[in-house]
Amino acid sequence: MHANGSLDQDASMRKSAAAKASIAASATLTLAKLVAGLWSGSLALISESGHAAVDTCATLLTFLAVREAVKPADAEHHYGHGKFESLAALIETGLLFGLALIVVGEAARRLGEPHVEIDAGWPAFAVLGLSIGIDFVRSRKLAAIARETGSEALAADALHFSSDLVSSALVMIGLAATRAGFTRGDAIAAFGVAAFIAIAGFRLGQRTIKTLLDAAPRELVPRLTRIITEAPGVISIESLRLRTVGHQVIGEAAIGVSRTLPLEQAARIEDAVAAAILAEIPQAQITLTANPRALDDETVLERILLVAARRRLPVHHIVAQQIGGRLSISLDLEVDGGMPHGRAHAIASGFEGAMRDEFGSTVEIETHIEPLEPHLLAGRDADSATMREIEESLIRHSAHLGKATDIHSVRVRETSDGLVVNYHCCVDPTLSVDAAHAAVDEIERHVRVEFPVILRIAGHAEARDH
Repeated sequence: MHANGSLDQDASMRKSAAAKASIAASATLTLAKLVAGLWSGSLALISESGHAAVDTCATLLTFLAVREAVKPADAEHHYGHGKFESLAALIETGLLFGLALIVVGEAARRLGEPHVEIDAGWPAFAVLGLSIGIDFVRSRKLAAIARETGSEALAADALHFSSDLVSSALVMIGLAATRAGFTRGDAIAAFGVAAFIAIAGFRLGQRTIKTLLDAAPRELVPRLTRIITEAPGVISIESLRLRTVGHQVIGEAAIGVSRTLPLEQAARIEDAVAAAILAEIPQAQITLTANPRALDDETVLERILLVAARRRLPVHHIVAQQIGGRLSISLDLEVDGGMPHGRAHAIASGFEGAMRDEFGSTVEIETHIEPLEPHLLAGRDADSATMREIEESLIRHSAHLGKATDIHSVRVRETSDGLVVNYHCCVDPTLSVDAAHAAVDEIERHVRVEFPVILRIAGHAEARDH
């Protein structure tokens, strides 16, 4: 966060410095063109001085807009103040069109006059040459800073200076034509100046209005679509809305993720997508929403467990059957053993209703309600003799049955309800889960026969190294 703040501050300082330099350049050119225009009597040059005066006002607006735009979001401006730059650019557009109309009217009037005195001397050409040089340098510099900082106001200012360059060249051509004896050249050049002013205003206005109307930045939509869809865990983009506020791109994106994922995993996918967007488009601020969606390859078991997980209900011994085109499901549903049966039945009925919502009203559902496994039991390690006898029994039966071997990590604990036995064994890694589970169960059944006092026995099967 500190690094981003430093970058924003640096960009703000660069924009302010560029705006101040533009004010000085515009004011100097305005004064020089006005003096030269009045001295020579050239309408085109006087029009250019008016154009430069508008640019000076516009550049001052740019400076003020840049200062406002960097202010952080507040209670009234939740998205910050970036659109102050767009507002300044819109005002500049109006000034350009107004100036173009004035120049056209004066040029038309000048064409109607039979005799016009114009002194196309070297001072006028010197001012225009100086103006073209300054306009070229400032337009290049401002355009570069505008691209780096995303400033619409500086981009508008760069457009002003580039249009000034072209219109100054037209004025120079008009003065040259007048000096050569073509008296209408100055007025025709003024028409050309008006045309360039209007074109600049149209281009600036078109871009600014799009921003103010929250038009989506078309060039970013395919980039963001690619970034989001390539992120692991995203199965679809359901909506993507973008708009620009100053140099920032703000928007919302709804992505689809598998509904079988835990909430923590879905949150990690959102974080990964946000990081990928910022890595490629640092100015983007996209609010992400992950919506759970069903996958085509979900199994019946996954769908049952998902319904149970949503209601935070433990279920086991799930059996799903296809009976004549009809799905039949039976399972054990665990609830608190001290709960009144009426409440437990209501919970089971609610669960069955959720299952019908998932699988359809024709599904057959049978829930067997049973008490949860007890609570926390106080226990202690069994005496060494008992532990040794149970370990020997496990080793003996595993050797006899043959599929689960290398009994180790045997632990026997005494509780008030009986013995709890845990152990590890090894099985062939190529065995199916069903076969490995059956092998461990078979050992445990034989041991239980020898030790009826065992409350629970659980074996952890490890893959045997070859």
